[in-house]
Amino acid sequence: MTLNKLPQPAQTSFSSQQPILMARTDENSNHLSHNGSSHAAGTELFTPVPSVWDEVCAVLVKRLGADNFQRCFSGTSARLTDDGRFVITVPNPIHQLWIESNHSGAVADAVAEVTGEPTVIEFHVATEAVPVNFAPKPELKAARVNAADQAPIRFFSEAGLNAKFNFDSYVIGPNSSYSVAVAKAVAEKPGRIYNPLFFHGATGLGKTHLLQAIGQEVLARKPRANVRYVTSEQFTNEFVDAIKRQTFSQFRQKYRKVDVLLIDDVQFFEGKDSTQEEFFHTFNELFNNAKQIVLASDRPPSEIKNLESRLVSRFEWGLATQIQVPDFETRIAILRRKQSDFNVSLDPWILDYMAQRIRVNVRKLEGALMRVAAHVSLEGAVTTESALATMLHDVIDEDPSKTVTVDRIQRVIATHYDLRVSDLTGPRRPKNIAEARQVAMYLTRTLTKLPLVQIGDEFGGRDHGTVIHACKVVNNLISSSNDFKRTLDTLAGKVQES
Repeated sequence: MTLNKLPQPAQTSFSSQQPILMARTDENSNHLSHNGSSHAAGTELFTPVPSVWDEVCAVLVKRLGADNFQRCFSGTSARLTDDGRFVITVPNPIHQLWIESNHSGAVADAVAEVTGEPTVIEFHVATEAVPVNFAPKPELKAARVNAADQAPIRFFSEAGLNAKFNFDSYVIGPNSSYSVAVAKAVAEKPGRIYNPLFFHGATGLGKTHLLQAIGQEVLARKPRANVRYVTSEQFTNEFVDAIKRQTFSQFRQKYRKVDVLLIDDVQFFEGKDSTQEEFFHTFNELFNNAKQIVLASDRPPSEIKNLESRLVSRFEWGLATQIQVPDFETRIAILRRKQSDFNVSLDPWILDYMAQRIRVNVRKLEGALMRVAAHVSLEGAVTTESALATMLHDVIDEDPSKTVTVDRIQRVIATHYDLRVSDLTGPRRPKNIAEARQVAMYLTRTLTKLPLVQIGDEFGGRDHGTVIHACKVVNNLISSSNDFKRTLDTLAGKVQES
């Protein structure tokens, strides 16, 4: 149909039954159903439904506005298959990505309103040379099986895994080559080497990707292996739920009978004493039975605040490896890989601009690429650097020298006083630790804009009065000792330069 002349919205009542959004990128490819099964590929008889699609479009115009609708849905059409599936054809993968990311709910509601019954919705990319799927991929079996090997296997979803996070899709650079090598070794021989394995690094550098890649590789080699990926928040929530429902045996069966346990964001265990206690016993049982444990955090074990020392020591039993910030060449390689995945081609200067200005978070880098690709597909090419800067203003990194964090202050002070960060945030009060803690509080007060209460929280949950006292003590030392003042100035310089 032609979308330039749109009918008035149909006056139909809203149905509470919601359609199921699907993704389809090629008429000969399998597609996803609600329970993860797929229909066999083959020739399908399509019945054009211009009247239904016209009504859906009219509803969308009413809800999104004519300009927004025209920009996102121009060039689309719809067909109804004999088995009742509603197939929406879009001009290219970026249109599909944009609609699914921003308007999937509106499309679902509009189709439900017009059809009045549950409808399976699929997207088909017209004249697509290489199938590219931006929606959740069809449920992939977690094993490399052939016709002669039809043994029962587990699906990735059962293990909490996302099919797109595998070793093949991980872009390796100098910042991560060692971590990737260790991850592959663990996946080949789980429970036998590097146990536990602890990844740490800043947000968005690929820790989750490596955890999930390990899980997928284990399942590919051993289809019957019991693998479980979970975040620390999920573990905590399930533990709390088990307390409420008195279902401890099921909870412990779930986590203590696995072959490989992958725990993400373990820094969020800090301060949760009961959860730490439960995980301590879970860790011990798995370790004693030679089951693989892989952990990830945004900081090393010793720097996780309010984490029991016995957990810290166990996290350090095996191997801890840091994923560094990728260099410029690696960032360019990541952008080129994702550009190929998105089936778009951007000017080299655009990739260079993003790689130079988004340095410390690969996830932000990929999001910026998706944003630019969507703009190019929907509104035309980006021709000037100022236009690109405006488009990406909220994701471009600040100059690191202008941003001072509490973590940075604590690391510098702990190094100077030959302590661990956990000493600064813990309950111990020997003279050397107390002085270091007071200096760190003083620098946090003077170099950041944090309120007193938050500063106290950053140092083990101390109250604001403790922070005020620390600042008074340091000010007195500054007045009475030039050597101390010079040392403090040097430490402040290191914080701002590091």
